[in-house]
Amino acid sequence: MNGKYHPNSALNFANARREMSLLIVEDDEALASYLAGVMKAEGYRVACAHSRSEALSVIPRPLLALVDLGLPPAVNRISEGLFVIDGLLANEPHCKIIVITGQDEESAAFEAVRRGAFDFLSKPAAMADVKAAVKRASLFLHHEEHLSESGEARLHITVKLANGPKESADAVEEQIVRGTLADTNGNVTEAARRLGLVRENLYYYLKKYGIQLHRT
Repeated sequence: MNGKYHPNSALNFANARREMSLLIVEDDEALASYLAGVMKAEGYRVACAHSRSEALSVIPRPLLALVDLGLPPAVNRISEGLFVIDGLLANEPHCKIIVITGQDEESAAFEAVRRGAFDFLSKPAAMADVKAAVKRASLFLHHEEHLSESGEARLHITVKLANGPKESADAVEEQIVRGTLADTNGNVTEAARRLGLVRENLYYYLKKYGIQLHRT
């Protein structure tokens, strides 16, 4: 498979409504409502979720997310929040996730970054810090857009080096396929064109990595 995106494989940032959509995942409904009000005033289109299942059912897929790691039914652990990170990035590899937690900060930050989180804030987080983190994430998305327009893609992978280079290559391969499918809203024909593949070969990669097509 060609390891680079086609020069025309620009991220779907032209859709400003999607770019400015922010998902807030917080089980404290009062706090979620407060955060939503502040971020709406900043110009973001905000959706709120109070659990993992709600967060992963939000359509269209968000490109920005603010995620509390302590979610029901395990509010005193970070497991549910980590599952949210995994699910959001599997569905939208370009999503920039800012995690907020009151749990063990060091271990939570390490694991969240390992899973692909963009930034980390500790509870209680000052609203100025929250707004600054979301703004940084939004600016980062713009820079990724420019990379894509020049035929490049920024990838995030975490692999165990002891497993050798093949696992790293597979991780890169899978992320390129998932990212291209996300950019094309699951359009197999267009994704195959951008990757320099025929449709049949792309279906091979879908099966190899267990990728399900979800058009929005």
